[in-house]
Amino acid sequence: MVKFVIASAVLCCALGFAVASSCTNPEVKTNFYSTTDATIVSQIGFVTEFTLKCSNAGAEKLPLFAEVLGKLAPVVRIGENKYQVSWNEEIKKASSGSYAIRLFDEESYAAVRKAQRAGEDIQTVKPLTTVSVNFPGAYKGPWVNSEILATGLVGFVAYVAFTTRSKLMA
Repeated sequence: MVKFVIASAVLCCALGFAVASSCTNPEVKTNFYSTTDATIVSQIGFVTEFTLKCSNAGAEKLPLFAEVLGKLAPVVRIGENKYQVSWNEEIKKASSGSYAIRLFDEESYAAVRKAQRAGEDIQTVKPLTTVSVNFPGAYKGPWVNSEILATGLVGFVAYVAFTTRSKLMA
């Protein structure tokens, strides 16, 4: 009888863990931040904060992983149901537009790693949810640098001065 009670308790715990091990019906709200001035940096920084709510209680506390532009990035828990994922991109590669962030729980992350080891496309793995953020672009400086503009202006003023002088002397 004791064995039956212990086996039942273990089975209930295992079922409870299996139900809570993945988030069902995830609701995500995002805030997105990025570098806006790329004149003095070599890479653009992207930071996405989001809140995650699941229909099954307790599933929000599970570890999450993210895939952005084919690269896996860690997701950091920064508060109650609040998470953050960040990544860098070289200025020349960072284009304005929409970025898709695919979020994975432990089970789907294991499937992603398995697909990577097998040389398969990780896009075939179904994510927990996908978050889309819009990057408006970063200011990369003026079309003409101020040094070149100043040199051209000095050359123009010198030309006007010398031509006016030669007309007055003649």
